[in-house]
Amino acid sequence: MNRTIGFIGSGNIGVALARLAIAAGLDVVLSNSRDPETLADLVAELGEHARAAVPAEAADVGDLVVATVPLHAYNHLPAGALRGKTVIDTMNYYPERDSPIAELDVGGATSSELVQRHLAGSRVVKAFNNIDFRRLFTLARPSGSPNRSALPIAGNDPDSTRRAADLLDALGYDAVDIGTLAHSWRSEPGTPVYVQPYFPAKPAEEMSQEEKYRWFLGTPGTQVSAGRVRELVAAAVRTPAVTTN
Repeated sequence: MNRTIGFIGSGNIGVALARLAIAAGLDVVLSNSRDPETLADLVAELGEHARAAVPAEAADVGDLVVATVPLHAYNHLPAGALRGKTVIDTMNYYPERDSPIAELDVGGATSSELVQRHLAGSRVVKAFNNIDFRRLFTLARPSGSPNRSALPIAGNDPDSTRRAADLLDALGYDAVDIGTLAHSWRSEPGTPVYVQPYFPAKPAEEMSQEEKYRWFLGTPGTQVSAGRVRELVAAAVRTPAVTTN
């Protein structure tokens, strides 16, 4: 079992996963693109099972490493330090944020295949990319719970995919293997399994931005079973990259 999870990127998804990992009894090493001292308050909040480091150290010490940076920064991931590691890729392609990437726009590759190409010595597994950070944290349930949700995963190496599935289980989710990284588009933005099934509610139009954010944080999510994930993934049709609001 993975005992230490390294994080390259400490945004909303990374922090939610770190909280779940600590709750599961794991140690976490957090990093970002700045100095580790910028994570001091977060580490203090998370407690004795968390510490901060530079990305290369987080990669080196992690039994498994989560890469959770904006996709446009994927080629800054420390390929040398990640050699031989299983790397969980939570990243999605958002053209309005990442700037156009022609190979993705025409469907010639998936974003995870680009990450795998950069991390040629690593084993990339796509996971945690199809759910918002708040529902990711609040929908987690112990193994065997009747209202447990599932998340899709994809990877080229069966052993690494199994390790990723074990992590999902420890953090509170069933895993649905949707195939290789070439098939990971089935969980990307614009597909049926992306975000909406876990959070089907919508805020009132008259709410202010502040009210909408409070509503976003406080509104419960919806269980999505493994069977339902399989149905949604099977219904996916590949289309050009979508622009999100």
